Amino acid sequence: MRRFIVEIDRSPPSLVGRYVPVLLLALSWILLFLTLPFSLVFCLKIVHEYKRMVVFRLGRLLPGPPKGPGIIFVMPCIDTHYSIDMRTMSFDVPPQELLTKDSVTVSVDAAIYFRASDPTATITNVSDAHLSTKQLAQTTLRNLLGTRTLTEIMADREGIARQAQLVLDEGTAPWGIKVERVEVKDIRLPYELRRVLAAEAEAAREAGAKVVAATGELNASAALKQAADCLMQSPTALHLRYLQTLAHISATNNHTIVLPLPMDLLRAVCAWLRKANQ
Repeated sequence: MRRFIVEIDRSPPSLVGRYVPVLLLALSWILLFLTLPFSLVFCLKIVHEYKRMVVFRLGRLLPGPPKGPGIIFVMPCIDTHYSIDMRTMSFDVPPQELLTKDSVTVSVDAAIYFRASDPTATITNVSDAHLSTKQLAQTTLRNLLGTRTLTEIMADREGIARQAQLVLDEGTAPWGIKVERVEVKDIRLPYELRRVLAAEAEAAREAGAKVVAATGELNASAALKQAADCLMQSPTALHLRYLQTLAHISATNNHTIVLPLPMDLLRAVCAWLRKANQ
């Protein structure tokens, strides 16, 4: 097994590396004073309240926090500055065609809300923080939804959004980006699958309606049986119910003529007919 030994050169910087920056800084000050007041146009920068400025002097990051807001002084020729917007930004994740855990093809798109939390890291640690965040959001969304079934995706959008936010926030933290919110906007299914799901839902509703109707019929028959048993105990009550039904029919504007017959008379006629048949 080979071992590699890396030796780090800790020798002090050369004279050129030590004195050239000082010389350039002195020349920059001399140029500034010689060209006053015209040089102030290039030296004074205005940083808005929602922005911060990162300044590099001769390629080295100036110590301290980012500059701003307000008026910032930069040296001509030797300072390079970058303005970072600190406001919350948003972008739409393009529709992602993916295969769920139960082998169903779906198309999902989302919205990501993020902001720059560390302007220095946004400039020094990544070449394009916004583009990197967008690319990471697409891959994260595909990886998360690929581990869930279609039912879980349709029923747990908020859980998916929270999990995606945690994963994105952890991945973008070294870039100085804070992911504040993730929203799953739309989940599109293939047309054939939508027809199957609609047919299944319609069948489930019809089955539920039949169960409800059957339950109502059962309850109604039990109530009618109980009412019939109660009326059989009192013939007068049965006759009063009969008259009440006739009054309800006559209250409407119709051309129906109802001739009420006593129940005792009907029973006598039925008995006479049975004797005649014998």
